[in-house]
Amino acid sequence: MNNSEDRTFMGHPRGLLTLSMTEFWERFSYYGMRAILIYYMYYSVEKGGLGFDQPTALSIMSIYGSLVYLSATIGGFISDRLLGSRRTVFWGGVLIMLGHIVLSLPIGSIGLFGSIVLIVLGTGLLKPNVSEMVGSLYSEEDLRRDSGFSIFVMGINFGSLIAPIFVPWMADKVNFHAGFSLAAIGMFIGLIFYVVDGRKYINPVDNTAPDPLNPEDVRPLVTRIVSAVVVVGVILAIMAAFKALTIANVISLITVIAIGLPVWYFILMIRSKKVTKTERSRVIAYIPLFLAAMIFWAIEEQGSVVLALFAAQQTKLDFGFFKILPGNFQTLNPLFILLYGPLFAWLWMKLGKRQPTSPKKFYLGLIFAGASYLWMVIPVMLFGSSAKVSPLWLVMSWAIVEIGEMLISPVGLSVTTKLAPKAYSSQMMSMWFLADASAQAVNAQIVRFYTPSHEVAYFASVGLVSVAFAIILAFYTPRIEKLMQGVN
Repeated sequence: MNNSEDRTFMGHPRGLLTLSMTEFWERFSYYGMRAILIYYMYYSVEKGGLGFDQPTALSIMSIYGSLVYLSATIGGFISDRLLGSRRTVFWGGVLIMLGHIVLSLPIGSIGLFGSIVLIVLGTGLLKPNVSEMVGSLYSEEDLRRDSGFSIFVMGINFGSLIAPIFVPWMADKVNFHAGFSLAAIGMFIGLIFYVVDGRKYINPVDNTAPDPLNPEDVRPLVTRIVSAVVVVGVILAIMAAFKALTIANVISLITVIAIGLPVWYFILMIRSKKVTKTERSRVIAYIPLFLAAMIFWAIEEQGSVVLALFAAQQTKLDFGFFKILPGNFQTLNPLFILLYGPLFAWLWMKLGKRQPTSPKKFYLGLIFAGASYLWMVIPVMLFGSSAKVSPLWLVMSWAIVEIGEMLISPVGLSVTTKLAPKAYSSQMMSMWFLADASAQAVNAQIVRFYTPSHEVAYFASVGLVSVAFAIILAFYTPRIEKLMQGVN
């Protein structure tokens, strides 16, 4: 792209605004729903909830998040081989909107699981391809790329900021289903903006699939899909025959898939004949960054699970003249991103080629992530697990972890597009979201150990794992930088 012609939005291509606003409304819908979903699952039926026990609700919440990001592989494939990014994003938005509509209906657990299917598939189509489209706005040598992704992340977090204010309020004043209906409206608005504005400002390259599916590839693809469905069906049938078809066991099955899929993807790309020697080296360099991202997201994503319970059960919420709703704490994640975003965007632009390499940013981010959980050890040790503590403890925990997110999330999005083999551009972006999927799948297993009697051990062990891996990553950073073959 010609730099003299595309500096129309904060010094960046105008399409950055189009894609940021699309994600703004998608995040409004998703995080608005997430702000109240955990409470909807474990609140009693008398309080408008589904009455699930808390360990089950925690695991479902985590595996739901895992499935959302796991489905990104589907979106990457459909974009690369069939529809192109632009149409894939549109149909993803439609499915997401339908999912929120189903959840807004008072049909109990059927509505919950039906909405999960629709939103999981829709987000898989939309999310990785929007980010890949942002990458396509810049050339590989364009130093604005990291800054552009920082602005992108900052912009879409406005939606995440607003949603946990209005959706929990609606759920509190009316009911949960009224709150979920706001999420559906948000996605509908996002679709309108994407269709109208996208005609002018989205890069034309995103209208077509970069690696179209050849006729001879159709039969093997159909065979693999049918085989996968049959295998899953047989496993579920066996589980049912042995009376083991429970929510917990299904979650464990998904956990195995979520961890195994990125392993398979790395092997596929490394062995592919479509990948050059330089691209293969870059994929290998991406593996430790992927593992670092997994650990980071395992901590960050527990904000809507473990910390959501802490907010509802162990935090003082009523201050007489005003009352905080537990779901309101989900605004802290986007709030700190918005506060930190301009600083980091300016910092990377100011430093230019002198800024730390991506691996260095990653291990620094892991240190902050671990520190945010080590911080939560303090109030439990000081006051015990039965006391109501100041909300400032949670505020500080989020303030710390979001420094880590600014070092990892936008940088990870950017480095993924730069390390991606040409033939796997969207699917490589799917790998970035698979890090989150694998992290939340692991969370689905470990959050069951989060109980008042184990809080100190839980926060301490998770935090120390993050810091330990940061030290290992720092040690191997020179080797990783060499494998990146000139990508910084």
